[in-house]
Amino acid sequence: MSTDAERVDPAPAAPIERRPSRARLILKRVALGLMLYVAVAYLALPFAWEWYAHDHPRFDDSPRLTKTHDGHPGDPLNVALVGSREDIERVMAAAKWYAAAPLGFRSDLKIAADTVLKRAYDQAPVSRLYLFGRKEDLAYEQPVGKDPRQRNHVRLWKMDETTADGRQKWIGAASYDERVGLSRTTGQITHHIAPEVDQERDHLFADLEETGLLEDRQVVPGFHQTLEGRNGGGDPWRTDGALWVGVIKASRPQD
Repeated sequence: MSTDAERVDPAPAAPIERRPSRARLILKRVALGLMLYVAVAYLALPFAWEWYAHDHPRFDDSPRLTKTHDGHPGDPLNVALVGSREDIERVMAAAKWYAAAPLGFRSDLKIAADTVLKRAYDQAPVSRLYLFGRKEDLAYEQPVGKDPRQRNHVRLWKMDETTADGRQKWIGAASYDERVGLSRTTGQITHHIAPEVDQERDHLFADLEETGLLEDRQVVPGFHQTLEGRNGGGDPWRTDGALWVGVIKASRPQD
């Protein structure tokens, strides 16, 4: 017969582990998914796109060619700058590119005399080309030796659009005048450009980068789908299709 000392109490029952129901797990996952979606769609992606737009200004809606005053195709657009007018004036002066003088009887006489006498004309005027229904807003040139018949030059047009942080966008056409002759379309006396317009684009940006005033340089490949053509003077041109974009360091405010 067993005694109380010999009686063994049963072991305490293990606590029952309650697992969340399948429905609650699904609800948690849906809630986490919604939180992740909101964080990505409304915080991360807008910030990423704002950063991208700030550092990669777009020019997709821009025209590809300039026009002459009578509507003929002009030189291809191949350069763009981001910055104020003052920023452009500052970087071009530092790069030793000179603002072109306005067209007129006096400038025509001067360039004719300098051509005959082989004197450099740093501010020789450039013929007008048109974009957005108006002539260029800025024009710069860089003489080659003492012969005004040869020169580097670029025309720039102010665009209606600005970058994400409100900086002005400009687009332009850079080409190299290799000689003076008669226009193949009008018969007028004009400068004729060298066909390899990419070389002038590259030359301009090499000068700009040497100033130390460029914040960034970007390349927009495939800007041109048509890679060759003729301008209003009948001069052939060729390009690799890329638009080069330079972001100028903003001028510091005056103290």
